[in-house]
Amino acid sequence: MPLTLQQLESHLWESANILRGSIDSSDYKNYIFGLLFLKRLNDVFVETAQDIEEKEGDDYGWYERDEHQFFVPDRSRWNHIQAQTQDIGDSLNTAFEALEEENKSLEGVLANIDFNDKEKLPDSLLTQLIQHFTAIDLRNQNLSEPDMLGRAYEYLIKQFADDAGKKGGEFYTPSKVVELLVKLLKPEEGMRVSDPTVGSGGMLIQSVDYIKSQGGNPANLTLHGQERNLNTWAICKMNLLLHGLSDHEIKKGDTIRSPELIEDGELMLYDRVIANPPFSLKNWGREEAETNKYGRFRFGLPPKNAGDLAFIQHMVATLNHEGKAGIVMPHGVLFRGGAEGKIRKGLLEEDLLEAVIGLPANLFYGTGIPASILIFNRGKEEDKKGKVFFVHGADDYEPGTNQNVLRDNDISKIVSSYDQWRDKEKYCTVVGLEEIRGNDYNLNIPRYIDITEEEEDIDVKDELAKLHKLELERGEIEITMKSYLKELGYVE
Repeated sequence: MPLTLQQLESHLWESANILRGSIDSSDYKNYIFGLLFLKRLNDVFVETAQDIEEKEGDDYGWYERDEHQFFVPDRSRWNHIQAQTQDIGDSLNTAFEALEEENKSLEGVLANIDFNDKEKLPDSLLTQLIQHFTAIDLRNQNLSEPDMLGRAYEYLIKQFADDAGKKGGEFYTPSKVVELLVKLLKPEEGMRVSDPTVGSGGMLIQSVDYIKSQGGNPANLTLHGQERNLNTWAICKMNLLLHGLSDHEIKKGDTIRSPELIEDGELMLYDRVIANPPFSLKNWGREEAETNKYGRFRFGLPPKNAGDLAFIQHMVATLNHEGKAGIVMPHGVLFRGGAEGKIRKGLLEEDLLEAVIGLPANLFYGTGIPASILIFNRGKEEDKKGKVFFVHGADDYEPGTNQNVLRDNDISKIVSSYDQWRDKEKYCTVVGLEEIRGNDYNLNIPRYIDITEEEEDIDVKDELAKLHKLELERGEIEITMKSYLKELGYVE
């Protein structure tokens, strides 16, 4: 019987339970993702080699690397790792190093996972983990659906973020928020798509899924990203590969301090930029930004203690002449003054901002504050020029224990309103730049959409009559009560 997604998910989550108590929950992902990736590469390699042996009657599939997407050398193969009884952590480290040496596309992805810590990961625990992973067959022929590994991986990423709370949520944007962003931006086949704060790669993967859902072919889609956290960068690379997305470029490093997506000495330009940068990052790189390399900060430098508009300006600078960006931001960027107010004015006067969409509170890990999505567009349609579309989406969500969740109908409501670009009372409105100028470039949503609840008209005479009736009823009750108390001897 082929392995189902549910079986795979529960098996993978059980591996976290094996580690529980030995290491911090925010570190589970590095070890479990590493073993899952190694087992998958091994099983596909063995499957391919065996197929060649059966068809050709030759064993060259075991040593001819051109026959494989990833060549797995002897010391990285699962049967070799299974045979180890001591110093297992060292054997796993060696297996990962050998895989990287044989496969340049994996360089740096696996070697930063250190299994050789006998205090945290004694041989007995690693033996248990290896036996646990041995029990799942991850060959293509044993998977009940083609993208199952990728989907199970996404499930694990979410579970780890839930389990580790704030610390685990740093690299994970809730899937429904990503879905909303992608449906607003509508990427198409043949486009170049970038996420300069890529995290675990969910936005790039959902861009591919969206194109497939629209009947498009994502094979010629260019996917780029940059991530400064090395463990998260490695998770992103593994995530994309497990989704079958081998043709991508994910750079290491800090996007503001050292942008790496460069072409001929200039920033690469994209059709779509999609991102959830860290909210109001304090140490964002103001000193390095003062050189204004690549001309990213022509509207001004944000203050040292809030890097939001540094990320926005970087992303706007990477849009081609018809490019669109969808960026998750805290509400502060809509109204804070000083340097941020000047940058906002510059973006608006160049008519780059297309939409401001308010989201519900408590959607994200580690912060309960409500966020917004800002859509920037270098190729606005004629009827949208000189205008900004505002959406009050803060009231539509499903309450959750840890986080609130956007439902499918909440996403549809926002996307259809944005597509229709028409006023709806108390929900969305089109605002001209003249009005925004009159508000000193303040983009706070309640300035443009009346979100107050209407109070019911009160009939004073009717309410007074009700009050008089209640007073009479109270008087009657007091008389009855006094008679009972008198009978019991409490009053004379």
